[in-house]
Amino acid sequence: MALLAAPTATTDPTEGYSGFIGWVLNLMESLGEIGVGLAILLETFLPPIPSEAVLPVAGFLAYEGRMNFWIAWAAATAGALLGAWIWYIIGAALGRDRTRRLVGGIPLLDFEDFDKAETFFRRWGGVAVLVGRCVPLVRSFVSIPAGIERMPFLNFTAYTVIGSGVWNAIWIGLGYAFGPAIKPALEQWSGILSNAVLVILAVLLGWFVIGRLLQARDTDPEPVPTAGK
Repeated sequence: MALLAAPTATTDPTEGYSGFIGWVLNLMESLGEIGVGLAILLETFLPPIPSEAVLPVAGFLAYEGRMNFWIAWAAATAGALLGAWIWYIIGAALGRDRTRRLVGGIPLLDFEDFDKAETFFRRWGGVAVLVGRCVPLVRSFVSIPAGIERMPFLNFTAYTVIGSGVWNAIWIGLGYAFGPAIKPALEQWSGILSNAVLVILAVLLGWFVIGRLLQARDTDPEPVPTAGK
């Protein structure tokens, strides 16, 4: 099956979606391949927009001949790269010392958290960027430590393009390969995916807060007994 074939079906891939996901999908249908790039750029800053729901629609539109598969893939990868560059620049502008002070000043965080994250990234920086581009939530923020550590910009760009390119190709390819069959599944699971991201964030945040509160309680110094009158 040629990736540029143009079937005659004209199914509306955005029908059945509502809320922000529906708006993003309408943006893609209205602007074509450019809309795909914008959708992925938005996802970089708004993790509740799951690319797992957005990219297969681009593949479905390519299946119907309303979008070019390869241009849609290139636009999605360019959107991911642009978002990653922005976060990289933010990390580089903040720098190590300023970021460390910011982290240390956040309630329930301390300087040790930053030091551990820094040590991890110094050891696994390239792998973290490459693999992180395929992990929800992580792909939105892994560029910040890369900027803080001043990872060579060309290396960072290469890791981002490879990781994002593979991720985008998988999901756009699934939308293209399954054609109309992908839409019922997306309608059912896109909302679940969006909500799952929010639930996971809430659970992780709750787990972190409770853990830190228990740690603070256990490390509180014992009160010094006062001499009796």
